[in-house]
Amino acid sequence: MSLNQQIQSEQHYPSVFRISPLIRITLLSLHVALTIPLPFLAQASSAPVPPLLLWLGIALGAVALGGALSERVILDEEQIQVSYPRWVWCFFRRGWCLKWAEIKDLKLRTTGQGGLVYYFVSQSSEKAYLLPMRVAGFARLVRLVEDKTSIDTSDVRPLAQPWMYLILLVFTLLLLLVDGWTITTAVNQGLLV
Repeated sequence: MSLNQQIQSEQHYPSVFRISPLIRITLLSLHVALTIPLPFLAQASSAPVPPLLLWLGIALGAVALGGALSERVILDEEQIQVSYPRWVWCFFRRGWCLKWAEIKDLKLRTTGQGGLVYYFVSQSSEKAYLLPMRVAGFARLVRLVEDKTSIDTSDVRPLAQPWMYLILLVFTLLLLLVDGWTITTAVNQGLLV
C-alpha cells in the first residue's frame, strides 16, 4: 500500500488525538509518589504547615495536572485544533485553532533540555503554535498534517519515546513502594497517629 493510499484510509474526520495513556498514568503516579509523604512528614516533624492544608494542596495539584493532561487535538477537513474541557481553559490554559490554509511552515526549535519541538507558523502572522507531541497516535497525526499542508514531516519525531516514560513509570512505582513502606513503618512505630 502506498503512502497516499495509507493516508486516505486513515482520513476519518474529525480525528481526535488525546495525550498518551502511558504519559497520563506516569505523570499522575509521579505526582502521587512525590506528594503523598508530605502530610505524614509534616505530622511526624510537627511542621508549622498543617497536614490538612497539604492534603488540600495535593488534591488541587492532582486536579490541575489532570486538567493539563486532558488536552485533545482535533483534526478535521478545515483545521487543526488543540482544546481542553471548559473548566480547564477557564482556570489554566486555552487551546488554539489554526486553519490548514493558514499554515505556512513547521519550524524546528531546541528545548532547554536539548530536545526538539516543532511549531506551526501561520501565513497571517509570525505567531507560532506548538505541534502537540505527546499524543497517542503521533505518527498518524503527523501523516495527516503532511497530507493537509504538504509540508514534509519525514524528520518529525516525538519529543520523548514511549520507553522513556515506561522507565519513569517503573521508578515511580518503586518510589510508591518505598513511600508505602516508610508510612507503614512510621505508623507501626507510633510516629504517626
